[in-house]
Amino acid sequence: MHISLDGFVAGLNGEIDWVKVDEEIFNYVGKRISEGDTALYGRVTYQMMENYWPTAGDKPTATKHDIEHSKWYKNVHKVVLSKTMKEAGLPAGQAGLTNMKIISDNLSNKINEIKQSRNGGSKEILLFGSPAATHSLIQLNLIDGYWLFVNPIILGRGIPLFVDIKDKIKLKLLTTRQFNCGVTELNYTVDRQ
Repeated sequence: MHISLDGFVAGLNGEIDWVKVDEEIFNYVGKRISEGDTALYGRVTYQMMENYWPTAGDKPTATKHDIEHSKWYKNVHKVVLSKTMKEAGLPAGQAGLTNMKIISDNLSNKINEIKQSRNGGSKEILLFGSPAATHSLIQLNLIDGYWLFVNPIILGRGIPLFVDIKDKIKLKLLTTRQFNCGVTELNYTVDRQ
């Protein structure tokens, strides 16, 4: 997840025009997400992704990143966290897709079921954007790690990554990486001891 130095994941209206991405970051992220077999999205992020990625790699102007991510997106199991989205409300042709599931209630139980059913947990479940969904998962202690891309900007206001944290969340730093564009990756695992 991209984050500002002062802890925001988006501007007040959800804008992310301040996020720095380049070919170096795309290549790095592409390698990591190719290891994941499940992608979690909130409704808004899913709808944004669904409007672009299924055909992004087919366009004549498609970049290497567009082609690779479009292929991954078509194949990855997608889980949408939404209290308002129902299968009947999906775009034409999507209802009943085998690689897409909507979770609208019992979030803790259903996420834990997904974790337990995934081939021994050998692959990652990745959460993309989706601040409201992230807040819910944090509150339920369902996030096992934080993969953050700290952008060299102070927004001053916006949508924070961390809100209403009731208990401390202890983390262990796994890796860091500095990108040429000034973004710094921080990769943490949650220390449950």
